[in-house]
Amino acid sequence: MTASGGDLLPVGEIRHTSIMDTQVNFGAERVTPEEKTRRVGGVFDAVAQRYDLMNDVMSFGSHRLFKRMAVEMAHLRPGKRVLDLAGGTGDVAALAARQVSTSGQVVLADRNRSMLAVGRERLLNRGCANVVYAETDAAELPFADAAFDAVLVAFGIRNFTHQAAALREMRRVLGDGGVAVVLEFSQIAHPLLARGYAAFKSTWPTLGRILAGDAAPYRYLVESIDRHADQATFAQMMREAGFQAVEHYNLFAGAAAIHRGRP
Repeated sequence: MTASGGDLLPVGEIRHTSIMDTQVNFGAERVTPEEKTRRVGGVFDAVAQRYDLMNDVMSFGSHRLFKRMAVEMAHLRPGKRVLDLAGGTGDVAALAARQVSTSGQVVLADRNRSMLAVGRERLLNRGCANVVYAETDAAELPFADAAFDAVLVAFGIRNFTHQAAALREMRRVLGDGGVAVVLEFSQIAHPLLARGYAAFKSTWPTLGRILAGDAAPYRYLVESIDRHADQATFAQMMREAGFQAVEHYNLFAGAAAIHRGRP
């Protein structure tokens, strides 16, 4: 797994023959896996250029703090190998790249070519020479067993067509002593806070139409958050994928959560 900074790693053909799901969630709908993959791709094609702007507006910039917290919880050191899965526009990869230094390497992996192109351009402009790029499906990673010291996923796993398979792959590519850190929207338990948050989320499609010219991707965003597994359920999914010492930390009363587990 060697390549110079800025390279796109060759990953070969993605296959799905071993994955058995017949219906999965796409927002509020139940669709075939192929349909979800296609439609999620369309969502991110539509928002790639304004993805970070919309995140800043919808979270009042807090997503950047949450991502820094997630990277810090991986306890990265110079020389480590990191997979930033569903890395999108590269803000998590940039944080990780600084921590592993030039003696380490970060692989920014994303299935969506539009997002990957934006992330690659931004990281090259930042001078992140220790980042390489892979266009790949999270459920069938083209990396060797134990290839990484850390796997990071920030606000991406709820979009995966096959979450359980992706978690198993994350476990497979982690070496002994490695760590997986998953930052994702989650569920607020307090009823009053949950109602206030739901009202706030209901404004996101309108903001999307005003700022990005399209409400539909942000309607999907709200629906995908509402249907994502709660903290306890997702922790159990990680355990079933083979992770040990699984723990989670709520952010903003559970509006988001950081899950961490070890192989």
